[in-house]
Amino acid sequence: MQALLLVGGEGTRLRPLTCKTVKAMVPILNRPFLEHLFGYLARHGVDDIVLTLCYMPDRIESYFGRGGGHGVKLTYVMEESPLGTAGAVKNAERYLKERFFVFNGDIFTDLDLGAMMAFHRERGAKATIALTPVEDPSAYGVVETGADRRVKRFVEKPKREEATTNLINAGTYVLERDVLEGVPPNTRYMFEHHLFPGLLQNDQPVYAFPSDAYWIDIGTPQKYCQVQYDLLQGKGQSSLASPAKDGRPGFGARSSLHATASVEGAVVVGDDCSVGPHVRLRGPVVMGNNCRILEGAAIESSVIWNNVTVGRNAWLEGCIVGSNSSIGEGCSVGQGVVMGEGVTVGNGIRLEPGRKVWPDTSV
Repeated sequence: MQALLLVGGEGTRLRPLTCKTVKAMVPILNRPFLEHLFGYLARHGVDDIVLTLCYMPDRIESYFGRGGGHGVKLTYVMEESPLGTAGAVKNAERYLKERFFVFNGDIFTDLDLGAMMAFHRERGAKATIALTPVEDPSAYGVVETGADRRVKRFVEKPKREEATTNLINAGTYVLERDVLEGVPPNTRYMFEHHLFPGLLQNDQPVYAFPSDAYWIDIGTPQKYCQVQYDLLQGKGQSSLASPAKDGRPGFGARSSLHATASVEGAVVVGDDCSVGPHVRLRGPVVMGNNCRILEGAAIESSVIWNNVTVGRNAWLEGCIVGSNSSIGEGCSVGQGVVMGEGVTVGNGIRLEPGRKVWPDTSV
């Protein structure tokens, strides 16, 4: 089976984390998000993958090459300017088979792709849209269906009390190639606003595939952290091995933990890290490679990228720290702080909750 992945976006909701890298390459348990997605697709027999690129394309292509080392075959298609979801697929039309999956590039899911494809074929659908339930659908586009699961209409961001369903578009589709005939080339064109409503107007068979499988949009800092915490706790699945098992801590190669340090809960520490005397790590915590945590520091519910130094008696809770950053002695980094790459925080500085610190700055 074949899939097209929409990974050309700039990841503006994740900034400052995406100022120096593309959203699809942000680390999830110390491996690029795309690497997890490739493993998921390969597990479901999808090994022919087309990637639509626009923002920082070299970050992806230089890491994955043609995909052989990851069990997939990759084809890259460039957009000169953003074309929208359907426009990006149209731009890759020449590489697509008669029937294929499409994935938004910021979705982590356990959806059963084999079952979805079988449903699509049984119904004779032109397009099948995966749906997922949410508690509050008012922030999303809901999809109304009949008893046979045929899509009746799309309602964009309804008021909570007016929503007739809590099932939203999950960003995964099965498409027949001929639906692209109605998409104008080299034009910004969207699935939800243009292609799918147009198919309904022309009485084409568009079906919905509801699922209660694990699903999360990693496009915000809060959700980016949440997917990692969920994986550490056994919610959702990844085909990539994690050093942490069943909520217990795991340390990578050549990493050291001082005898007086304490580790509690689900903690992942990458390779070549040093955790010093009287350090306290309270999970969920994900730490990248080549990090140094100095004496008396405390880290709780945080994600730390590669090559980060945390100074003596510093305190971090509920934050994200980008690669190549340094946090000084006695610093306090509060809930919801997001630090880009290459940030230096001076001794004794307190970063208030929710603050964003842009790359290569000193505080």
